[in-house]
Amino acid sequence: MLEYIPNPLIIPVGLLVGVLIAAPVGPVNVLCIQRAIERGFWGGVAAGIGSVLGDGLIALFAGLGVGAVTGAVQTHRAVIQAIGGIALILFGLRLYVTKPRIIIPSVGENKDASLRDFAWDIPQTFFLTITNPGAVLGLFAVFGGVSTFVDVSTTIDVLLMVAAIVAGSLMWWIALSNLIAKYRHHFDAGRLHLVNRVAGVLLAVFGAILIAEVIWKAGQF
Repeated sequence: MLEYIPNPLIIPVGLLVGVLIAAPVGPVNVLCIQRAIERGFWGGVAAGIGSVLGDGLIALFAGLGVGAVTGAVQTHRAVIQAIGGIALILFGLRLYVTKPRIIIPSVGENKDASLRDFAWDIPQTFFLTITNPGAVLGLFAVFGGVSTFVDVSTTIDVLLMVAAIVAGSLMWWIALSNLIAKYRHHFDAGRLHLVNRVAGVLLAVFGAILIAEVIWKAGQF
């Protein structure tokens, strides 16, 4: 009977891991922050959900010990990384030339906006997350490291850990999107255009680095 009772330490550890995964600045984070500035709270949350779902899926495979996934990522890493790099460059260029569409009501947050209005951002950030081999292998490494601090031995433990990681990441994006939503009214169209250009350049640079790494490694063989 005790084997069906999950380790209670998994929840706080998983929440912390989720925040630590979501917090570092990377290409997906840059896009999520830009969306929150441009579209408000729900825009940031929608973009964050895509990243959270991607991390959650990777964490699930890692926790279940699906070695085939790790092997596939290692085997086809160059292809996956090239696809992710190209996608980042295209996203960056599109963002760079896109005319700002800032949604800032005169008082408070836009009452008519909802998560459904920005649902298309979810698959975009999900795709960018799962095509980042570094993120995939990093989460597998995180699960290996977590097991030294807390016992994750049963399927129930794994599912609880994944749920806690997803919850921690989601909490981070909700908090960050809420913070940005409170101060985004300071951005006019000109400042938002600058934000779009900076974010676009950063995304393109991230993508170029991924592709350059693939080319460099290919040249070594």
